[in-house]
Order: sequence, then C-alpha cells, then structure tokens
Amino acid sequence: MYIEQLRIFEMDNLYQVSSVEVGQHSYWQIGAFQVHAQVLVTSWIVIALLVALPIVGARNLQTIPTGSQNFIEYVLEFIRDLTRTQMGEEEYRPWVPFIGTMFPFIFVSNWSGASFPWRIVQLPHGELAAPTNDINTTVALALLTSVAHSYAGLQKRGFSYFGKYIQPTPVLLPINILEDFTKPLSLSFRLFGNILADELVVAVPVSPVPSIVPVPMTPLGLFTSAIQALIFATSAAAYIGESTEGHH
Repeated sequence: MYIEQLRIFEMDNLYQVSSVEVGQHSYWQIGAFQVHAQVLVTSWIVIALLVALPIVGARNLQTIPTGSQNFIEYVLEFIRDLTRTQMGEEEYRPWVPFIGTMFPFIFVSNWSGASFPWRIVQLPHGELAAPTNDINTTVALALLTSVAHSYAGLQKRGFSYFGKYIQPTPVLLPINILEDFTKPLSLSFRLFGNILADELVVAVPVSPVPSIVPVPMTPLGLFTSAIQALIFATSAAAYIGESTEGHH
C-alpha cells in the first residue's frame, strides 16, 4: 500500500513538472488547437517588415543601385555567397530562396527582441517577445531544415540516399539514424537558448536601473542576435549540402 502511494506521489510530481511553462502565455483557440498568440503577432510583424522592404526597394529599379535597392542587393549577394560556400557551386542555386527566407526571418526576429521593448505592449496574459524566444518557433525552423535535408538527398541521389545509414558499416545504423534527430535538436535549442539567455542577461541588470543600462547593453544584444542568425543559416546550408554529397 505504501509503495502504491509513493508511486502515485511520484507520478503527480512528474505531471506537475511537465506542465511547467517559462512565463505566462496568451492563447488563441483555433479549432481544436491552442496557439501562442504573442508568437503569432510578433511573427506577423516580422513577416510584414520582410515583405515591405523588397517592395519598397524594388519600386524604382535602377541599373546602378542606390539606397534601399543597393541594400537589398547586398543582402541577396551575401546570402548567395553563404549558400554557395556551404553547398558548392553546382548545388547551391535551388536553395538560395530557402536560406534567403530563413536568414532574414531569424535575423529580424532576433533584432526585434534586442532592440524593440515588446514588454511595453500590454496583454491580458503574457507578454510579447521575439518569435525566436519561443521554442515552438525554433523547433519549426529546425524541422523545416531537416525536411529540406531529406528532400535534397532524395532528389539528387534517389533511394540510394538511404545507403548513408549503413556506411561505413551496418553496425552504425542506430547511430546514423540518431544523428538525423540530434541535428535539428541542436539547431533549435542552440538558437532558442542563446536568444533566451541574451534577453535574460539584459533583463537582470536592467531591472534595478532601467533608464541607464539598456543603452550599453543594446549593442551586445544586437551583435549576439546577428551571430545566432548567421550560425543557424550557415548550419542549415551545410546540413542540406551534406545530403547531396557523393552525387555524380
């Protein structure tokens, strides 16, 4: 009887731990699903900015680019060079749009959290924050990268792509399968952990002297946010490029 009560107590504690959340969240009910409202709101704002910038930059195209057109072409060239470096000259072109979507979204999301005081916007529950400050966003980005990795391998190598799981020896099959799970986990948790830690590093000293500390701390947040976006995009391009290796 005592052992059964102890097991019930342990199960109850485990349930309580599994229901723990970081902060408070505002939810929307969409059909049978609950979604984080604040993540959707900030994501839509970031997407709106990313859509508006090319529209403004392409409004008056010139042979010699200036202003916003020059900036957009510089960003495109940077993303193209990044993708070419990681995937090779022959394979990179079809994946420039994918990396060119991932990198600006993560970059602007990270910078929005480091430069804009989302907390001044009052919500009934929870508070606004950068989209990449939510584990659901980073996991979704990592899963998209994982799907792109498998698609690229199947497209270039056919079913022989699955032969990588038994190389160099079939004994390594479980480890090779596990590797496909650990890579997206690494991508998602690295981005989420660093962005969350960056916001906490800024939030702790800001709380006692909010009018003084944000000024020197903001450049640190912007630098860290830019580095994390670059690391994710570089890792994603290298991960996808890895699946096309060995194709002739």
